[in-house]
Amino acid sequence: MLTPSMEDYLETIYELMKEKGYARVSDIATILAVQPSSVTKMIQKLDEKNFVTYEKYRGLVLTPEGEQLGRNMKQRHRMLEDFLRLLGVGESTIRKDVEGIEHHISPSTMRSLQSLVLFFQEYPEYQRAFERFRRLQAGTAEDRSTENLKVMDE
Repeated sequence: MLTPSMEDYLETIYELMKEKGYARVSDIATILAVQPSSVTKMIQKLDEKNFVTYEKYRGLVLTPEGEQLGRNMKQRHRMLEDFLRLLGVGESTIRKDVEGIEHHISPSTMRSLQSLVLFFQEYPEYQRAFERFRRLQAGTAEDRSTENLKVMDE
């Protein structure tokens, strides 16, 4: 069983490996805003669970299972960002919310959100209709009645 913290580490290591070809303790510590000693302890735990291969002072690599989990974490993260963007959520809020949501969402809910994101990508006219609806909800009652007439005319 992975903890949310383990998931964050695997995602970060995966991103670094894809970006740089390697992941150093210092890079992981900087990205996650933790002490290098905390990174070393977590890497040792991940090594015990066979998600990484770690040799002190030599570095680390993801095992095939660790790489798959890291890829899954990254895809989940990206999909949640896409979903919140579709809803019109601002970028700074997206960053905070995704960190709060990603470790607590069930796989079935994740699949449903993915389907919705793909649906809006496949049928952008429905995304535009949703955006109009959202603007209506944010407007005044007078704006709503005027806009409702426009929507019905389309």
